[in-house]
Amino acid sequence: MARVCQITGKKAIVGNHVSHSNIKTKRKFNINLQTKKFYLPEEDRWITLKVSTSGIKVINVKGITASLKDAKLKGYL
Repeated sequence: MARVCQITGKKAIVGNHVSHSNIKTKRKFNINLQTKKFYLPEEDRWITLKVSTSGIKVINVKGITASLKDAKLKGYL
């Protein structure tokens, strides 16, 4: 599976390493992904998601069911 957050849709971005002599080489900024299990009380089951740490904060604020509904609407799941 790709390194993409299943809640926010965040993925890696590309930038430059800049040396002391100002030479630029390409690099990748990966997101902070965590594999985490969440409990769905409506369905009485656990699900495993790959979420970024900001995605975990979104789930804490909005709730797991609302977050999953938004992610499905946006096409992240």
